[in-house]
Amino acid sequence: MTRIGVEPSLSDVEELLKQKGYDVVRIQNEQQMDQCDCYVVTGLDSNVLGISDTTTKASVITASGMTADEICQEVEQRVQ
Repeated sequence: MTRIGVEPSLSDVEELLKQKGYDVVRIQNEQQMDQCDCYVVTGLDSNVLGISDTTTKASVITASGMTADEICQEVEQRVQ
């Protein structure tokens, strides 16, 4: 199952992704940054969760200016 990491402030996106069948986890710390196939972040702070030097092979989607539906469409495109 595809696992999506979502910032805690994006609860509407989290719920919509769960409805679509994704395994969704809230990103709480740096250790979780290698456990997901895709991440959705707010984009309000480029230093996500106080982590400025984390490297991940997963896709990172910046939610700024996007609706929950648009974000879900972007997730679907990136994890196919």
